[in-house]
Amino acid sequence: MKKDLVSIADLNGEEIRELFKISAEIKGKQLDLAQGKTLVLVFEKPSLRTRVTFSVAFFQLGGNVIYLAPADIGLGKRESVPDVARNLSRWVDAISARTFAHKTIQELAENASIPVINALSDAEHPCQALADFLTILDHLGSSSEREAFDWGKIKLAYFGDGNNVCHSLMLTAARLGARMVIAGPQGYGPKQEFIEMAQEESKKTGASITITRDPKEAAADADVIYTDVWASMGQEQEAEKRRSLFAPFQVNPELLSYAKPNVLVEHCLPAHRGEEITSDVLDGPNSIVLDEAENRLHIQKAILYRLLPLTGG
Repeated sequence: MKKDLVSIADLNGEEIRELFKISAEIKGKQLDLAQGKTLVLVFEKPSLRTRVTFSVAFFQLGGNVIYLAPADIGLGKRESVPDVARNLSRWVDAISARTFAHKTIQELAENASIPVINALSDAEHPCQALADFLTILDHLGSSSEREAFDWGKIKLAYFGDGNNVCHSLMLTAARLGARMVIAGPQGYGPKQEFIEMAQEESKKTGASITITRDPKEAAADADVIYTDVWASMGQEQEAEKRRSLFAPFQVNPELLSYAKPNVLVEHCLPAHRGEEITSDVLDGPNSIVLDEAENRLHIQKAILYRLLPLTGG
């Protein structure tokens, strides 16, 4: 693996599968391999799952965690991003950053001598996508076929905004060789650069990335249905407009009826119940959203294990 995890593009398919394997091997174990090491969480946005799972993951590896809220640093305002990266590199062993601009993550990685992990930016959410596909593997892959799981037989249907989560899901699907269909209103699809990256990678792996405006077509025979909020943090002023545009792409019982009977339903959370997904689906028998949330812990623990030289002592 590269020094940093800024984008899913930093991983190839083999490395993603290796992270899945590591997560299973160290799941629930207190390893104490990071004694004397410190992970710093540099967050510009509020967080429940990301903050708690990174903190618990590094604690289970035996390390210490420092949380820096937006007012503690003032990235790019009180102090430049490169200066923050260079200073932190002298004190701690890894940075997990949750920012608005993807450029901030890139600048941290370029100027830090220690690993930098993208814990969310406006362009990507790689840890979330890895947790999502790990959860699919947990549910659809038997123990005997886990390492050689055929991702080509999986159809993932994504409904809603072509946002950071969608971008990372596309790149992960492309690297693993899965099929992914993105359904949303005109003008709100994933960015062209990510479509092109995913389609180029698909030529090598046999994956299929498709964009459609027809929610029924996207849901047809899907193994997994995925959705996210229609207005992400920083887009609150667009929320009302988006509600009407995105309404046909709501994940509800009718949409599920077009998918496979045992279709898995994923959502990265937090959810706006009654908007992108109905409560009866979110809390229903097809939902695996809490498994996803738990797997954030396990996949991030594997990422930290892989990026840092952990020997204990």
